Amino acid sequence: MTTLFSPVETPFRKIVTPIPVPESLPILERMRRYEPLSMTGLPAVIWDRAEGIQVYDAYGNMWLDWTAGVLVANAGHAHPVIVNAIIEQANHGLLFNFIYPSDIRIRLAEQLVELAPPPLKKAFLLTTGAEATENAIKISRTWGQKVGGRKKHVIITFEGAFHGRTLGAQMAGGIPSLKSWIGTETPGFIQVPFPDRFICSDLSFRVFEESLKSQGVEADDVCAVMIESYHGRLVSFAPEEYIHDLRQWCTQYNALLVFDEVQASFGRTGKWFAFQHYSVEADLVCCGKGITSSLPLSVVLGRADLMDLFEPGSMSSTHTGNPICVAACLANIDVLKRENLITHAADMEPILFTVLNQIADEHADIIGMVDGRGLVAGLRMVKPGTKQPDPDIAQKIVHSAVARGLLILDPAYPATIKIHPPLCITTEAIKDGAIALSEAISIAFQAS
Repeated sequence: MTTLFSPVETPFRKIVTPIPVPESLPILERMRRYEPLSMTGLPAVIWDRAEGIQVYDAYGNMWLDWTAGVLVANAGHAHPVIVNAIIEQANHGLLFNFIYPSDIRIRLAEQLVELAPPPLKKAFLLTTGAEATENAIKISRTWGQKVGGRKKHVIITFEGAFHGRTLGAQMAGGIPSLKSWIGTETPGFIQVPFPDRFICSDLSFRVFEESLKSQGVEADDVCAVMIESYHGRLVSFAPEEYIHDLRQWCTQYNALLVFDEVQASFGRTGKWFAFQHYSVEADLVCCGKGITSSLPLSVVLGRADLMDLFEPGSMSSTHTGNPICVAACLANIDVLKRENLITHAADMEPILFTVLNQIADEHADIIGMVDGRGLVAGLRMVKPGTKQPDPDIAQKIVHSAVARGLLILDPAYPATIKIHPPLCITTEAIKDGAIALSEAISIAFQAS
C-alpha cells in the first residue's frame, strides 16, 4: 500500500521520503522473487538498524517503534550491555555445544528458576516460542498417561489463541483458519471461549464447564489446560476470579495448568511473568520473545517432577541453550533489573492507557474497546456502531501510521491493533506516538 508523502519530523520520528522508498523497490522485488509470499504483507519498511525505541532505514527515515520487534526488544533494540555480552561470548570461543554441559547454560537455568515463582523448579532452554509450547504439550500428555493412563490426553486451549506455527502448536491453537492445512486433526485438542469482556461478555467460569459439556469432554480425561497469560491476539486479560476458578478446577481434576507467556513474560506487563497478576501457581510456563531482547531463545519452566519425566536424551534440542543466546539472556536479565525496566513498565501503564482512551473517545464509532496492561495494549477496531471487527480499517491505520513515522504491527485477529513498545519508552515518546496514531486513524477513516 502506497500512502501520500508528507514529511514528518519530531524528536522521535522522521520521514523524509515516500513509503515505500522508491530506491528500495528493487530490494522489495528481490524479496518477492526469492522468499515465500507469506513473508510479505507488512508495511514496506526495510530495516537497516534499530537502537533503543527507534528503527532506521538506509534512506534517512526514523520510526518510533511500538512493536519492540514483535515483543522481542523488551530492553530496547541493540542495548549496549546485551551487544557487548554477545561479542564477549563470541570472542570467548564457544558458539555451540549441543547438550554437553556448559557453565553459562547452567547459570542461566539457575537464574530463570530463581526468577520464577514456586513450584517452577527446572528450566528447559530451547529456541522459539513454538518449540516451547510443543514441549509443554509433550510434557502434559506424557504426564497424563503416567497419572491417568492413556485416556487422560485432552488438552484444553482457548478460542482465538495462538501458540505457534508448528504442527502441535497449531493444533492446540484456537484459530481455525490456521489449521486448515493440517487436514485430519489429531483428536484431543479442545477450545473453549476466552472471557475477554467484549466478544465473550459472560465472564463466569460456568462458560468453561458448559463448553466442555457441550463438546462431550469428560473432566477426568483432561491432562492440561493451556492458556495465554493474556490473549495475545485480543490483548485481553481474563478476570482474576476466572483464573482462580481455573486453577481450582485443574487441581480438582488432576490437570496441569500451563501458561503460555511467550509474548507476556520478562516485564511486558509490569511483572516478570504476566500470570503473576493472577496470584496462582502454574505447573508449566512457556517463555520466549522478550527473554533476550535480541536473539532466538525460549524456555519451559516447570515443576521438577514434570520436567524429569523423560529419560536422558529423550527430550532435547540441537540448539538447547546456545551459548551466545544464553549470554544475551543473562545480559537482558541484568539490564531489566539494573534499569528497573519492569517497574518502569508498570509506571508507564497509566500514561499509555490515558492517551489510548483519549484516542478511543475521539474515535468511539470505530474503536470498540481498549484493553491491556503494563506496556501491552490493544485497540479493537469495529465497524461503526457495532462489535463486528473491521480488519480493513485496522490495516489502513497500520500503513498510515508507518507514513507518520510510527511502527505498529499488522492487526491481529480480529482487527486488533496491538501496541507494545520497548520497556524503556518514555512519557514523551508515548505522547508523541499517540499523536501519530491519532493522525493515522483520522487519515485511514477518511480514506475508507
